[in-house]
Amino acid sequence: MPNQELEVIGQDAACCEGLAAAPLGEERAGELAKVFKALGDPVRLRLLSMIASRGESGEVCVCELTPAFELSQPTISHHLKLLRQAGLIDCERRGTWVYYWVLPGVLDQLASFLVTPQSARITA
Repeated sequence: MPNQELEVIGQDAACCEGLAAAPLGEERAGELAKVFKALGDPVRLRLLSMIASRGESGEVCVCELTPAFELSQPTISHHLKLLRQAGLIDCERRGTWVYYWVLPGVLDQLASFLVTPQSARITA
C-alpha cells in the first residue's frame, strides 16, 4: 500500500470558523461533505471510533478491526480506504499487516466546525 499524501481539512484560516460563523463557500462545503459522507455509514463510524479510542499507541492493526464485524476483510478494507480518502485516518504497512491511526487534529476540527456561538456559551 503506497503512502499517499493526504490533505487535512481545515488547514487554512477558516479552519476555526464554525458553521454559524459565515455561509460556507462551495469548495469548503465540498471538502466537508466528503468527510461527513464518510462518517455517514455505521460501519465507517464504528471503525473510526475503534481507531480513535486506541489509548497510548494511537494505532490499531487491521487484524484487530476485522473480527468486530460480520463483513469480509475486503469490505473492511474498502471502508478504511474511504476513511483515508476523506482525510480522517492514515495507515502504514508493516510486514503482512496494516496499522491505522486517526490523523492529528482532524476530529477536533470537525467538532469546532459544528460548535455554534450559542452552544459554546452553554458549555463554557
